[in-house]
Amino acid sequence: MKKVLLFTALAAALTAGLAQAGEKLVVAATPIPHAEILELIKPTLAKEGVDLEVKVFTDYVQPNTQVAEKHLDANYFQTKPYLDGFNKGKGTNLVTVIGVHVEPFGGYSKKVKSLSELKDGATIAIPNEGSNAGRALLLLQSKGLIELKDPKNALSTPKDIAKNPHKFKFKELESALLPRVLDQVDLDLINTNYALEAGLNPAKDALLIEGADSPYVNFLVARPDNQNSDAIQKLAKALTSPEVKAFIDSKYKGAVLPAF
Repeated sequence: MKKVLLFTALAAALTAGLAQAGEKLVVAATPIPHAEILELIKPTLAKEGVDLEVKVFTDYVQPNTQVAEKHLDANYFQTKPYLDGFNKGKGTNLVTVIGVHVEPFGGYSKKVKSLSELKDGATIAIPNEGSNAGRALLLLQSKGLIELKDPKNALSTPKDIAKNPHKFKFKELESALLPRVLDQVDLDLINTNYALEAGLNPAKDALLIEGADSPYVNFLVARPDNQNSDAIQKLAKALTSPEVKAFIDSKYKGAVLPAF
C-alpha cells in the first residue's frame, strides 16, 4: 500500500511539474516591430504556462514554409492579402488567428523632397511579392501617379498599369532589399518593418504613406490543426492586450498602429 501511495504521490508531483513547466511555442517573426512585440509579452505568457521562443527571419517566405511544415508553431509578420497569395501559390492552408497592427506602407526618396519633383521617366522601386507589389501600386494610384486596369486589384503588378503618363520605370525587388537601393532610385516604396530597420521614420520621412484606415493588418498566423490550441489562443490574447497597445503607441509613434 505504501508503495502504491508513494507511486501516486510521485506521479502527481510529476504531473504538477509538467503543468508548471507549461507548453513551448515557437513563433517566427521579422525583427521590427513583430519580434520586439513578441519579446515584450514573453513574461506575460510565461506566467500563463507558455514558454515563447521567437525565431527571427528577414524574409517573407521561410516563416510560412516552416509553419506549414510544422517546424514552427506560428508566425507574425504578414497581411492577409499576402497570406492568401502565398497559400494559393504554394498550396498551403495557413490561417489567420488575430489581427494585431497596421504598418502604413510608404514611399521614400533621397533625390526629391516631394512627389511633384518626380521627373518623367523616374525610377520607382517596389516589392516584387504579389500583394506587396499590388499594395505599392495602389498607393501610387491613390496619389494620381498611375492608373491600374483594375483600380481595386490588390495583386496588381506593373503589367497591370493602364496609364503611366509620366513614363515611370519600375524596379521590382524583394522587400528586404528595398532599403538598400534608396540612393539608387527616385522613389522607393518600402514595407514599414524594413523602413524602421533602416532607420527611416515613416511618419516623418515618407513622401507618401497609407492612412490609418489601411486594410493591410498584420496577423498572427497558424495552421488549422493548432489555431485553436490553448497556447496559440493565449498568445493571441497577449498580442491584443492593453500592454501591447500602449507599447506600440509609445515606441513607434504612428509608424505602427494598433489594429484592435
